[in-house]
Amino acid sequence: MIDHIGFPVSDYARAKAFYSQALAPLGYGLIMEVQQNEHDAPAAGFGKGGKPDFWIGGEGGLGKSVHIAIAADERSAVDAFYRAAIAAGGRDNGAPGLRTHYHPDYYGAFVLDPDGHNIEAVCHKPG
Repeated sequence: MIDHIGFPVSDYARAKAFYSQALAPLGYGLIMEVQQNEHDAPAAGFGKGGKPDFWIGGEGGLGKSVHIAIAADERSAVDAFYRAAIAAGGRDNGAPGLRTHYHPDYYGAFVLDPDGHNIEAVCHKPG
């Protein structure tokens, strides 16, 4: 059910070096780094088999809270999650849509829960 998890770090370079070394015995390595824009810190995705499922990010790279993404079987489920979470009192943090900077079929929606944690539903299947 959990697709990936991420959390902010205080020193991106130090944390990236730490996790690169600490996760290597588990078969995990750095798979990708992304940056939302030139003003944000990057985020590093670690994993194995080509899929990053453990993320760290500096200020702005992942925000200031825990990020949990839950896998959805269909894009319509992502849309339904978003509507239900907003109706339950969640705050918009990214309406349903494609996020092609991750990969061409990455379809996700983001809400902030009552404690400010970034909760996402994501579908990786083509539309």
